[in-house]
Amino acid sequence: MVSKQKIEVPLPKSKFLRVKCKSCGNEQIIFSHASTVVRCFVCEEALAEPTGGKARVYGRIIGELGV
Repeated sequence: MVSKQKIEVPLPKSKFLRVKCKSCGNEQIIFSHASTVVRCFVCEEALAEPTGGKARVYGRIIGELGV
């Protein structure tokens, strides 16, 4: 009988991040590899901007989702 090998599936490097706005304190969930400018829902402050790969996050990262 032949034993089956376990095939590992690579995990994605992108994540969803919970970010707190520096201006108003609003918490919002954003994508780590955002391709557009992400703004706060409350005060319209930029929370993240694209850099060609990972987004540059201007708010405070509180945690990661799905970990």
